Amino acid sequence: MNDVKTLGLIAAGLMLLQACSPQVPASNAGPGFNDYADYELERARREASLAGNGSTTFQAPVTVQSSAIGQSSSIGSSDLAAAGIGQSTAPMSSSNVAPIANTAPAAPQNNTGISDEQDFDAVASRETIESDAARRAQQASMREQIMPTALPTRSGHEGANIVEYALKAPNRKGQEWYSRSVFATQAKYQRNCAKYTSPDAAQRDFLDSGGPDRDRKGLDPDGDGFACGWDPAPFLVAAGR
Repeated sequence: MNDVKTLGLIAAGLMLLQACSPQVPASNAGPGFNDYADYELERARREASLAGNGSTTFQAPVTVQSSAIGQSSSIGSSDLAAAGIGQSTAPMSSSNVAPIANTAPAAPQNNTGISDEQDFDAVASRETIESDAARRAQQASMREQIMPTALPTRSGHEGANIVEYALKAPNRKGQEWYSRSVFATQAKYQRNCAKYTSPDAAQRDFLDSGGPDRDRKGLDPDGDGFACGWDPAPFLVAAGR
């Protein structure tokens, strides 16, 4: 009875040791794949993708040698095609590449709006001495000469010539030359001068109204012959006097 119990304990111990012992992986299995051939196939697919996916054409099946077990596995071209390997693109040739145009720039066209009279070759190709003389004679016959005529006369009365008066005046501004009435006050002078747009207009109306001898509107109370502060000096300077 004791022998039976002893054998039972030994058998249980052996079973426990077997359950705790590490499992030995298959020698033909690759990392993360069922076998080493699948690993090599995936590695070849990855390298082909990095290199351009088809830059190398596989003509024959690839044989993968497993050094761990001394077995070989053949990968067919169909497997490589399924993995996207060996599908090389057709090489470029001169027949399927569009030629690059290498044309010379177009010659400039003649612009009819620009005269070429200064170009001797252009003129000599179409003109002769005789034809040029005839052309110049034709141009001279079309020329119209206008003779000078007398200046037109002004129509109507344009008023007194203040430029002529400034050059002929016997005195300068502020120098009394003509007698004035005691009624020619400063208030009347300012009131009447305010009606004119400029001293020139006031001087012209002053001369047309009897000035400089008479001053009916009180435009020249100081008697110098110049109304509303008009000054003949700029005209004398222009005449060099």
